[in-house]
Amino acid sequence: MPRDCFYLVQGDPGSGKTTIALQFLLEGQRLGESVFYITLSETTAELEKIARSHGWTLTDMPKLELSAIESLLRPEEATTVFHPSELELNNVARLILAETRKHRPTRVVFDSLSEFRLLAETPLRYRRQLLVLKQEFARLGSTVLLLDDKMDNALLGSDPHVLSLTHGVIEMQQYSPDYGKSRRRLRVLKMRGVKFREGYHDYVIEMGGLRLFPRLVAAEHHTEFKREAVTSGVEELDNLLGGGLDAGTTALILGPAGTGKSTLALQYACQLARQGARSMLFMFDETMGIVLERASKLGLDLRAYVRDGLVTLQQLDPAEISPGEFANRIIEKVQSGCKLVVIDTLNGYLSAMPGEKFLTNQLHELSAYLNQQGVLTIFILAQHGLTVSPEAPVDLSYLADTVVNLRFFEVRGEVKKALSVIKKRSGYHEHTIREFMLEADRGVRVGEPLREFRGILTGVPEFVGTSRQMLKRSSDEG
Repeated sequence: MPRDCFYLVQGDPGSGKTTIALQFLLEGQRLGESVFYITLSETTAELEKIARSHGWTLTDMPKLELSAIESLLRPEEATTVFHPSELELNNVARLILAETRKHRPTRVVFDSLSEFRLLAETPLRYRRQLLVLKQEFARLGSTVLLLDDKMDNALLGSDPHVLSLTHGVIEMQQYSPDYGKSRRRLRVLKMRGVKFREGYHDYVIEMGGLRLFPRLVAAEHHTEFKREAVTSGVEELDNLLGGGLDAGTTALILGPAGTGKSTLALQYACQLARQGARSMLFMFDETMGIVLERASKLGLDLRAYVRDGLVTLQQLDPAEISPGEFANRIIEKVQSGCKLVVIDTLNGYLSAMPGEKFLTNQLHELSAYLNQQGVLTIFILAQHGLTVSPEAPVDLSYLADTVVNLRFFEVRGEVKKALSVIKKRSGYHEHTIREFMLEADRGVRVGEPLREFRGILTGVPEFVGTSRQMLKRSSDEG
């Protein structure tokens, strides 16, 4: 923030205003600057308690507490012709200015304006005293954070020009979804003389202070990379995809539950690991133990790749993470050299968002960022229904460069799985349907193109060819 200016930090109770104020002053001390905390709402003991919860110490931080101010507000001083509130406000302002001149701080926190506004009683008197403080702090060359609650802003609302006194306004919000822990977000309403990122930015309060996740803007991240095919290690699958999925593209694997969507993504992660490349899999629906066990039974050495750091599995609870924090985790992995990012599933990610509109916007920025970093991105989307016209909860196919569809079909009373590629923007792909099988110890298997289908467009495909065209399991072959 530009120095020697007046800033307003307003937010809901519990949104972290005091925490960010203490971080602001402690950073000043770290840089060798003088600081000063003026508190009308918190006692020194309360501030020390907050500091200890973050592992900080405020021993060397000069503070002006409400008790020091109250010593000037004795009842006998009110026996004058002045209005009591005006006298009290003048005394408070006089003490604040006297202490500030004594310390001559570079950074100041004024906590909070709510009590100062109550002393003023009228917007005019409140604004006048704020102007006096602003002018004095400007003469001292102090950068000031004014903290204010949003619980009751009636007086402030009757005098909107108060906002014009500040060089910048930062708003902090805390809101609770219908399920899960509370979320916090921040936005900069104004910041004179500075280009700032508009919109809301998620943040969390953890030990050590506030951790902010700036809103991702994909246009700011461009990297030169070689666009080449990422193979799966299964020849028939690569043929179906015209050589494989391409780096710097987004693939959407969709289908009903049980068709093998997650395992198909694991196949790509393991193949990249064999080549020494790193992958990151975010799991919203399955536990890590189940994923590792399933991979082991299919003959995929996922445990070894996880142990060697080539594959990172991260199990996420959609009720415990914000979209901004999730995007930040992906960015950190990409910056460390990750070449594949899998989100399994978008249905779980959807439940972490306040609405489908925000989901689409977040995913658009996220996929654009990953594409520009040369990362292969695989989104997995579960469709509703098992056999009859399965539908996705939200249409995100337009975000994907490649769409892979997995479906069930019937052959003489036996349920089989079919694999097809709906589109591939980055090049050629087969327009055929192939059988898809997951077999113990042999993993992913893909058969030859199947052309004798009936009822594909009606949503219930039925194979009417011969059984000789079907894949045989190892036990059957023996």
